Amino acid sequence: MIKDKSVISTQKTIKTARRNKNFLNSIVAENETWCFHYDPTTKRQSAEWKSPTSPKGKKVHLQKSKVKTMLVCFYDSKGIGHHEFVPEGQTVTGSFYLSVLERLWKRIHRVRPEYSAPGSWFLLHDNAPVHRAVAVQEFLDRKQVCVLNYPPYSPDLSRYYFLFPKLKLSLKGRLF
Repeated sequence: MIKDKSVISTQKTIKTARRNKNFLNSIVAENETWCFHYDPTTKRQSAEWKSPTSPKGKKVHLQKSKVKTMLVCFYDSKGIGHHEFVPEGQTVTGSFYLSVLERLWKRIHRVRPEYSAPGSWFLLHDNAPVHRAVAVQEFLDRKQVCVLNYPPYSPDLSRYYFLFPKLKLSLKGRLF
């Protein structure tokens, strides 16, 4: 059943890509990640060159902070188009995600004018319940945003390998 849905979804995506030469450049992907208010540097980041005669340094074991914030990020082939942090205590619901999409809609027309025409860009987000909320689907239909279904259980297509590891590496050792 899941495999059949994945095959159908992939076939639709391939058909769309064959019809539109600019398909890959017009995908806006969405993802979320947790960002800690403090995440210690890695051993490699905190390494120092020392002479053989210098005293040995003390090892300090720092821990990640317990306080964290969720980052919602939209990006395409040109880079990050929109991002926002979920306010502390806010639960990500369909109505909250709808408000994020409304802000994305305004911003994307400002920073990516080539996406102004209806159907000129594709939204790629996972199958989370908030993404499937009726209000969210109605908004996307009204704005004529084409939604690409992310094939389930496809680690080879995972967006996680691209953006967040690089982003989080630059945040390590900083206090927010």
